[in-house]
Amino acid sequence: MILSKRPDIERFLSRPDPQIRAALIYGRDMGVVHDRADQLAAKMVDRTDDPFDVAQLTDGDLGDDPARLEGELASQSLMGGRRLVRLRFGGEKASADKVAAEALVRHAAGELNPDAFFLIEAGALGRESGLRKAAEKAAGAAVIPCYEDEPGDVARLVRETLARDNVSLNADALALFVARMPKERGVARQEIERLAMFLGPGSGLTATPADLETFLGVEPEASLFDAAVDAFGGRIAEAQAGIRRARQEGEAGPAAVRAIGQHLGRLRRVLTLHKAGAGLQEAAKASGVFWKQEREFLRQARSWNLEELDRVQPEVLAADRACKTTGSPDHLIAERLALTIASRARRLGL
Repeated sequence: MILSKRPDIERFLSRPDPQIRAALIYGRDMGVVHDRADQLAAKMVDRTDDPFDVAQLTDGDLGDDPARLEGELASQSLMGGRRLVRLRFGGEKASADKVAAEALVRHAAGELNPDAFFLIEAGALGRESGLRKAAEKAAGAAVIPCYEDEPGDVARLVRETLARDNVSLNADALALFVARMPKERGVARQEIERLAMFLGPGSGLTATPADLETFLGVEPEASLFDAAVDAFGGRIAEAQAGIRRARQEGEAGPAAVRAIGQHLGRLRRVLTLHKAGAGLQEAAKASGVFWKQEREFLRQARSWNLEELDRVQPEVLAADRACKTTGSPDHLIAERLALTIASRARRLGL
């Protein structure tokens, strides 16, 4: 059973068909995949982290012990309730794909423990995937492909998440916030939760665009954006020139530091998504990298890593604080930060 329409998916996730023993949820946006898997898991067992009723596996476990998956699916719950076997599947190894597909076919046909539910989370499985083919053909399995959120999906996610903390956005603020949101569900959810904390959980506030100005910040001018890109790209002279040009255009040091921080944050999001299994280009698109800057951004992403960004982050925060100190030479502080980052980028081979 393939569920591709939103109403059908939501109906199944809220009230799963008791005849279905397995579900494959897959797609490029692992945030959406994980959200839907969590929703379905909560319908199968009372506690999704209960080690007595829930088995958590990855495709790496299948390579170490191919028989383990069917063994978990055949096992009875130690507490007498329903059992959940949850597999997070990377889909990189053909051998693991075959093991998962064979186990799904047997379990969906009722050959293993009929009271167990087999839930699989996977990335963007191609048509050649044996697991995907097996799930689509099995009568006792549901297949839920996940696609990137549309603006309407993001708006609904924002409203629902903020409502849990008794805060909200008016129509104009919602449109502004959604337009600035990254497409990847997991990163977007983090931004929404951060916004809820900014607005004050339980405050009952309905925020306007003016209320969001401090949270969203001001988009840096082109010179500042170029300076940030040049700094992380190892172009020392260009980064310094960009900051000085921005100063002549009326942009102060704090704005330059903010632009550098925004570029660092986008690099961090891309590398985090890549570490979770997304391709670099896919991660860049999900993080809102403009297509004209994509080539340079990917060049930087291949050289920087999360550990190096962690070393830079305190320096950005320190520069931001220093720029806000009365009487500080903020343009020099911003220049020094850019030169420090550019020098580090050069050492990374950029």
